[in-house]
Amino acid sequence: MDTSVIFVAVLSQSGGARRLFNLAEAGILELIVGPTVLQEADEVVRRKVPASLPLLAQLLDMGQVETCAASRPKHLELAQSMVAYMPDARVLAEAIRAEPDWFVTHDKEHFLKAKKQINLSFTIGTPGDLIQSIKDEYYLP
Repeated sequence: MDTSVIFVAVLSQSGGARRLFNLAEAGILELIVGPTVLQEADEVVRRKVPASLPLLAQLLDMGQVETCAASRPKHLELAQSMVAYMPDARVLAEAIRAEPDWFVTHDKEHFLKAKKQINLSFTIGTPGDLIQSIKDEYYLP
């Protein structure tokens, strides 16, 4: 996940971002973030909605969110070849290092609009895209 998904989950009790945490709590999926995303999420919540810091901690715990290892220079170099904006290249580098099935984001500008040009082993999409994929895989309504 990237920071935007965590932040939206903190802000909204309903919607796809929060549902991902519920699915992880139920053991249906695993949530992984990089150290940069974890730090950014903490900083954004502290700056924009400091009263929600306990909720951030609760969501991370409830969702059993794992932190992957920091990216290596080769991951960052590959990410920079696909995403010019350095903060997002760092996040993408951590995703490359984690080798997830999905990279979940709300970032339209750097990830969602450019996902066809980002040719990696994982799918890039929104929380809703991932949830729909799970429904399709398990034939759920």
